[in-house]
Formats: sequence, C-alpha cells, structure tokens
Amino acid sequence: MEEKEKKNQDSEIDQIKELGSIETDGARHKIHCLTIIGEIEGHNVLPEQSKTTKYEHVIPQLVDIEESSEIEGLLIILNTVGGDVEAGLAIAELISGMKKPTVSFVLGGGHSIGVPLAVSAKKSFIAPSATMTVHPVRSNGLMIGVPRMMNHFARMQARITDFVVEHSNITAEKFTELMMNTKEMVTDVGSVISGDKAVSVGLIDEIGTLNQVIESLYEMIDSQIS
Repeated sequence: MEEKEKKNQDSEIDQIKELGSIETDGARHKIHCLTIIGEIEGHNVLPEQSKTTKYEHVIPQLVDIEESSEIEGLLIILNTVGGDVEAGLAIAELISGMKKPTVSFVLGGGHSIGVPLAVSAKKSFIAPSATMTVHPVRSNGLMIGVPRMMNHFARMQARITDFVVEHSNITAEKFTELMMNTKEMVTDVGSVISGDKAVSVGLIDEIGTLNQVIESLYEMIDSQIS
C-alpha cells in the first residue's frame, strides 16, 4: 500500500515538473489544474533560460481532460507575459470549446495573448494584485513595411479582438481604446490594467481568491451534474 502511494506521489511530481499540471484527489470533485506561465512557446523554440508553456504539451492535455470520465472540471491558472499569438489563440479556442466546466484565474499577470486565454474559460477571475496588458499585435525582428504586411497584422488583431469580445463582457470599442492607448506605456502602445479595472470594463468576471475560484468551479460542476 505504501509503495503504491509513493508511486502515485512520484507520478504527480513528474506531472508537475514536465507539464505544470496536477489533478486533485479526495476533494468534493476531481478537477485538473493547468498552469500557463512564463512565455507561451509556439513553433519556435525559446532559449533554455526562459520559463515557457509549450503548446504541444497543453493541447493534448486539453483533449485528454475533455474526454476523461474522471475529471469533472478544469482550473486554468495564468501568470504569463504572452508569447506566440497563434499558439496562444489555438489553446484559447480549445478551452472555449470544452463542454466541461472551466474557470480561469489570473495571478501576477495575464499579458498580451494571455488576455484571450483568461477569457476563454466559462468564468474568469483575477487576483486583486494582478495586472493585464492589452496592446496591438507586434513582431520582433526584421519586418517589411508594405501594405500586405500591415493587412496581415490587422487581420490577426481582428481575430484576437473578436475572440475577446465574444468570450467576455467588454465591447470592441472599449477593447480597442485600451489597446491603442498612447498615454500609459513608455515604449509601446496599450494599457496595463489592474484587477478591479479588468472587472469594471467587463474583461474579467470577478476579483477573487483561490478558495473562491475553486468554489465557483465546484458550483459549476454541481449545476452540470444536477
């Protein structure tokens, strides 16, 4: 019995180390906790010293969670600086399309492409001390300044704006206003908004603590069961 428990503990530790996730056991409901931290890595491999969330790890997990007969809900904890736009949006689309109860919780920061990820869950929370950065799509490195490139960025930005508006209570006009603000960020265009402002503009549903977030997820599970 002790050997079996030790194996289970070792398996949980490996899961945390490799995938940044864990499944709760022995509580009111069995939920899966998925962390999205650091920079979201897409098609290009980031430097080893960077904290990353790899989309090739997250996507299979989401499919497994949705199909699992044991897992009843998903808690997504976010503390991300953003990252690859298409990878982040792909993960957000998968989360938004899940049948199981999903709740997101922004801790520290939910910046850039972290914004669509935060609103992709059925209910979103933010810690009082957390912030979110809203800014237009940008690119590092050499870029050809021709109309076709500008149109490409405009279409990509429209995809993000449409997704955020569809999955939150913010209007497209307000989101664009925050995104194109020129008075707040020293070296960039955009806005850094606090937890209470994120709620007041309709981007996030509620300010909360871990206990409130988990209790909300349990209530969603109870509602679905009944």
